[in-house]
Amino acid sequence: VQRGLAALAPELAATFGVPTSAPGVAQDLLVVAMGKGGGAELNVSSDLDLIFVYDEEGETRPTAAFPAARTLTNQEFFERLGKRLIALLAEPTGDGFVFRVDMRLRPNGDAGPLVVSNAMLEEYLIRQGREWERFAWLKGRVISAPVFATAEQFAAQMRALDDIVRPFVFRKYLDYGAIAAQRDLHAKIRAETGKKSARRAGGHGNHEDNVKLGRGGIREIEFIAQTFQIIRGGRDSRLRDKSTLRTLAALKSLGLLAADTCDRLAAAYDFLRRLEHALQYVDDAQTHVLPAAEEERARIARLLRLPSAAALTQQFEATREFVAATFDAVFLAAPAANGNGGGEIAGEALTQRLAALGYAQPSESGARIEALLASRRVMASETAPAAIQRLLAQALEPIAATARAAVPAVTPDELLARFLRLLEVVARRATYLALLAEYPQAAAAVLRLLAASRWATDYLVRHPILLDELIDERLTRLTNDTPVDFSGWRAEVEQHLAAAGDDAERAMNIVRDAHHAQVFRLLVADLDGHLTVERLADHLSALADAVLAIVLQQAWAALARRHRDTPRFAVIAYGKLGGKELGYASDLDLIFLYDDEHPDAAEIYALYARRIINWLTTQTASGILFDIDLRLRPDGNAGLLVSSRTAFERYQRNEDGRGAWTWEHQALTRARFCAGDPQLGAAFEALRNEVLARPRDAAKLRAEVLAMRAKMHDGHPNRSALFDLKHDAGGMVDIEFIVQYLVLAHAHRHAALLGNLGNIALLRIAGELGLIDAKLAQQVGDAYRTYRRLQHAQRLNAAGEQSAPTRVPPQEVAAEAAAVRALWQAVFGAAPA
Repeated sequence: VQRGLAALAPELAATFGVPTSAPGVAQDLLVVAMGKGGGAELNVSSDLDLIFVYDEEGETRPTAAFPAARTLTNQEFFERLGKRLIALLAEPTGDGFVFRVDMRLRPNGDAGPLVVSNAMLEEYLIRQGREWERFAWLKGRVISAPVFATAEQFAAQMRALDDIVRPFVFRKYLDYGAIAAQRDLHAKIRAETGKKSARRAGGHGNHEDNVKLGRGGIREIEFIAQTFQIIRGGRDSRLRDKSTLRTLAALKSLGLLAADTCDRLAAAYDFLRRLEHALQYVDDAQTHVLPAAEEERARIARLLRLPSAAALTQQFEATREFVAATFDAVFLAAPAANGNGGGEIAGEALTQRLAALGYAQPSESGARIEALLASRRVMASETAPAAIQRLLAQALEPIAATARAAVPAVTPDELLARFLRLLEVVARRATYLALLAEYPQAAAAVLRLLAASRWATDYLVRHPILLDELIDERLTRLTNDTPVDFSGWRAEVEQHLAAAGDDAERAMNIVRDAHHAQVFRLLVADLDGHLTVERLADHLSALADAVLAIVLQQAWAALARRHRDTPRFAVIAYGKLGGKELGYASDLDLIFLYDDEHPDAAEIYALYARRIINWLTTQTASGILFDIDLRLRPDGNAGLLVSSRTAFERYQRNEDGRGAWTWEHQALTRARFCAGDPQLGAAFEALRNEVLARPRDAAKLRAEVLAMRAKMHDGHPNRSALFDLKHDAGGMVDIEFIVQYLVLAHAHRHAALLGNLGNIALLRIAGELGLIDAKLAQQVGDAYRTYRRLQHAQRLNAAGEQSAPTRVPPQEVAAEAAAVRALWQAVFGAAPA
């Protein structure tokens, strides 16, 4: 094609001049190869499927090299050039022909112009582009080269074309509507293949022996790969490759299909393509049908280095069966609606059906359904009312069954109400309605999730994009044995950020979406019982560390006043993140340190810190990352946003009598470096150990700890008859205060207490050191574990704020509270307040 254009285009230009844009920039014909040509997957007898595109309307102009007397419009010039190129490639001569050329994939097919401008193509794709054309353009690749334009100008023309095609092919959100479109297209192809096969064999042909279009053939492997590309390629550029094999490798590396499935599909593709070539080598035939005669099959088998026709048939059938089974698993048949076949459900018939299915409040639940269908959000969409009707018709029975099986119990009416909340949010996103309709396993997972947790329902309603994760196999892989390592996750996010360029809001949304998706994976594993509360907290804390590391990089890169490549800056975590006990909705208690001699360092790092806070807390279309609490910094809210290393050290050492209070050293027991400059982080850890290991007056320390505990207790009164797991005497705060006191009182003699190991481990160490009764230490450690588990379970099923008090009947934790009170008495010599 390139050689042909290099010869033909100058011939035309000698008569008509060089095609140019209105500003006078030379233009070339962009020859786009579609299908196997676009994917660099041609057969020995392939047609060349082409589309001819040029950049802008304009006219030809004479140049020094081409002093033409006549002019043409660019459209006329490129049509003449396109016809000459087709003739050069496809017209038979005494030497045969180069390629058969097929132009039917161009806009409007044979009825459309041979050549289209970018503007014509864009209007066509927006107004008339069909689903099958999205799959066709997925393979589209420019195979021509510059003739008149410079390399830079030609590259600009290619980018302009890509800017039109890319958003047509790849959607911003995951596009599950593509599944139905691909399945329908495949059904049409298979039906047409069967008709052609029957005509060839007098009505008795076996179209299953078509290695390309038959069941389990090449096209089904291509459809599997392309469907994942269409669904996810808008969000992940790694799934935009033209090659089927490279796409299968990407699906494997991304975990979107099982590794063994991807490997076997790649092997099947290799075998079927080699078989296709072998068929076409015989008599240079443009065929994809395996011959029925054994001697002909034996001939093909020899070309493939197989021992016999039987061996060929056996391998072909085994390959076809695997491919077909995989295809059917991906392209599940659309489920038929239960009961009334998906027709309208309303009024008394709806109430009766709900009652028959075991809904305790059929009238109220029916009214909720009708209110949703009549809501402005649903009625604003042409397709949503019918789609939701069909979806609910098939979902009412599974909702009732899921509710009955849920632990803790939930009523069918409550679960239906949660499902309707989700449907209202996604009503304008047809792709999510398609997901729930096309993937029964995803719909079942949604219902289990909604039944298991009110908080999970709220989270999914706030971030419906997380529905995409329900068909991600990574959801099933998280267990207590899964390593707590987010280095790979961080690298993947940073790769997406690099593709975002300088678009700050897009970058923020990338990080938010990735963080929400990972939290959702942990949530599903948690609700399925695969993670203990402690292991979940380890994951959530490490994930927060990874997010902070990414945000620090992004904020520094965007800072206009940065004076060095990497900042001398560290984030110190306190509280739940510092103790690696983070929950789903925990705030981050942070302080910021810097160690830089630059004269404007204080101002620069204050700006940097504000940029970090903005990155973490700004509400974008994808929500926020974290709420931040900075009150633990030196001097609290009255202090500087960022502290220098020397000032922080002076404050913690209380060198001038105006530094840290005892309660701040209590907080320091749960502090750690979590992101930023490693050297500054090491300096903080050394300071922490130094401060915590200082000898202290035990009596004075005890009095100050008791005073702070009384103050906290007064600030969280409990007037109910229930036991407050966190604040009541014998609760979690008492355990934390006991541990903090033991560290501050004894770390100067026992360095083992300096580790930020968590309350349970530190209690065990204190027992082993003889500082407290070892058996009682174990009982209190078990109590802390029980409290965390109960708190976690209650918050998962709490509506509203996660910071609300978590309370249980006193008898439920009587033994645990008694053990904590006994240890408090032993340590402090008095009963807890």
